[in-house]
Amino acid sequence: MSIWKRPVCLDRLNQQSENTLVAHLGMRYSGFDEQSLSATMPVDHRTHQPLGMLHGGASVALAETVGSLAANLCVSEDYYCVGLDINANHVRAMRSGQVVGTATPIHLGATTQVWQIEIRDERERLVCTSRLTMAVLKHKRPE
Repeated sequence: MSIWKRPVCLDRLNQQSENTLVAHLGMRYSGFDEQSLSATMPVDHRTHQPLGMLHGGASVALAETVGSLAANLCVSEDYYCVGLDINANHVRAMRSGQVVGTATPIHLGATTQVWQIEIRDERERLVCTSRLTMAVLKHKRPE
């Protein structure tokens, strides 16, 4: 059974990310299924730290990007989600290539959501694992 409450169109999601941090770091939404959303990010000069390796902050940016969007796609149009907390464990260094971040829900509640994001290299080895907690808020619409 699908977790999505809003339509998932990768082309539209990528278009909405133009002129944002997402586009600046080269992230692209790349896939989804009934329980997860994925995005890619290059490991290059945009995402390196000074020693020429993938910057941990870039990994966290990818995790929050894909997890936040997934959270917002899991609530009706009357609601939206914002980040409360994120943590990450960096377990493998990378110097070049591409990573894929995949967000899957741990908990989809009425007021909070918890997401697990795994970032893997092109050989599907774990690079970073992250947990994201989101608040679910109701839009305040003028009456």
